[in-house]
Amino acid sequence: MKNLTRIVSTKVLLSHQKQVLTDVGLEVLESNFIQVEFKKFELKGIKDNLIFTSQNAVRSFLTHPKLEELKSELQQKKVFCVGVKSKTILTDAGFEVVAYTDYASDLAEIIALIYANGSYTFFSGNLRKETLPLALKAAGIEFNEIEVYETKLNPHKITTTVDAILFFSPSGVESYLKENTIKKELCFCIGETTAEALAKVTKKIIVAPQPSIEELLADVIEEYN
Repeated sequence: MKNLTRIVSTKVLLSHQKQVLTDVGLEVLESNFIQVEFKKFELKGIKDNLIFTSQNAVRSFLTHPKLEELKSELQQKKVFCVGVKSKTILTDAGFEVVAYTDYASDLAEIIALIYANGSYTFFSGNLRKETLPLALKAAGIEFNEIEVYETKLNPHKITTTVDAILFFSPSGVESYLKENTIKKELCFCIGETTAEALAKVTKKIIVAPQPSIEELLADVIEEYN
């Protein structure tokens, strides 16, 4: 193993996720650098198709107090989402996922090229990127947007010297940089969008081949084991 042995995760990992890192001799410091709160919202004015670009939006939608009452109606609608885990959660809840991609830009392209005649409700968070809304507008696609969760930055000062940092979202990058600087640390990013948030700060970036925690951890193990 190389000398680089201490990493900080900007998200508290599940016990089995952390275990795969400690099993190869890595010391893991972890803290949630963002906090997510589900918002109250109305399930009104819902279009023919549903769009989700994050698991948080999916989970907020599925915990709506009136979902059971409206479920049979809503399950008639087609779903488009970002992320295989979001797809799995929605499918398990009885929704038909027509298309899913790793990134919002790819999903927007599919909708614009193949499904442009439909109307859409986009369930989003307060810090969502403009990528998908701008693409839908450019294609002249009818859609509305419902904000269903809020992401709040939760910065911490890391006082221990670390050799690598795990990032899971652009907002996690923003939160980390509020109290810390990145110098020689190797940065592991869950996806391209997260990596873009670091591009002006460091070039020492490794991006997971697929945007999942498991793929990110596999990169870490490959690097240090």
